Amino acid sequence: MSNFKIRTPVSVALASALLITGLLAATYFMLIYILEKEFEWLWLFLLLILGFAISFGIVYYFIERFLYHKVKIIYKTIHLLKTQGDKPRIMMSNDVLSEVNNRVADWADEKIREVKDLRNAENYRREFIGNLAHELKTPVFNIQGYIDTLLDTELNNPELNRKFLTRAADSCDRLADLIQDLDQITNFESGNIPLDLKRIDVVDLARHAIEQLEAQARLKNITLKLRNTNEKSIFVEADAKRIMQVFVNLLSNSVSYGIEGGETRVRFYDMGDNILIEIADNGIGIALEHLPRIFERFYRVDKSRSRNEGGSGLGLAICKHIIDSHNQSISVRSTEGVGSTFSFTLKKAR
Repeated sequence: MSNFKIRTPVSVALASALLITGLLAATYFMLIYILEKEFEWLWLFLLLILGFAISFGIVYYFIERFLYHKVKIIYKTIHLLKTQGDKPRIMMSNDVLSEVNNRVADWADEKIREVKDLRNAENYRREFIGNLAHELKTPVFNIQGYIDTLLDTELNNPELNRKFLTRAADSCDRLADLIQDLDQITNFESGNIPLDLKRIDVVDLARHAIEQLEAQARLKNITLKLRNTNEKSIFVEADAKRIMQVFVNLLSNSVSYGIEGGETRVRFYDMGDNILIEIADNGIGIALEHLPRIFERFYRVDKSRSRNEGGSGLGLAICKHIIDSHNQSISVRSTEGVGSTFSFTLKKAR
């Protein structure tokens, strides 16, 4: 009995019935003694059996009714969508109150997580709209300013007209690029951009991307090159157009934040079923606190400097969407003042 613990409805009914049976036995002995009647074991046995059975049944019934009326409300509150219209199943042989307590605790934790996710989503939405408004505002205001300047001045100066119209056209191009990038990300997220997977030479693709950006890199005296200029062909299964976009975005990013006289190398590693591609530079690097958010839309490490470098602020986000759509991964490691290395994987072609 020392190990008997009253935790379940059945144990409560059993303990109550035993207590009542004991009281009936004590009452029977007391009456026999007071009335000086002859003691009969049969009557005592019948009294104890009936007393135990009736008391156990009554106590069990009322406990069950109480739990179904009270605990059922808690269950319906916790699982409103799942149990609406269904009678909750309460096992009287279990520790019902502890079970309810655990379910309430789990439900509370779940709701706290949902509220946290909603707050994060709201903060992300607010930040995204603010960033988008800022990105749109810059080229639009520039265009407006150039046109207003032309309207306020004499239009018979061809050199001045061309100067301001050229600047307005550049802002229009930036605005068009931003809208195109936004549209592309939206299509990636909704799955509206199918991939044209083919067997492609990723080394040759990287070489073409480097040639495309050589002029931009030359302006900052930055060297772009493969780890080995005689790198052999490596074939992967990928969408050539999209992977070319990844190379261009990452190399352009490397040039934009590189140092004068710096270097960017493209390296390839065999990873079994995949090929690991690294684009490493010795540029300004990225602080540790920025790394977890570097692939977010419009996230900029140095907002003022980044916007002066141009671009839509969506390049890295697009890269992540492209690599994710290939069911591969992309990551970054960086040390401030030392440089950055962007890595992504592609599946080997058979």
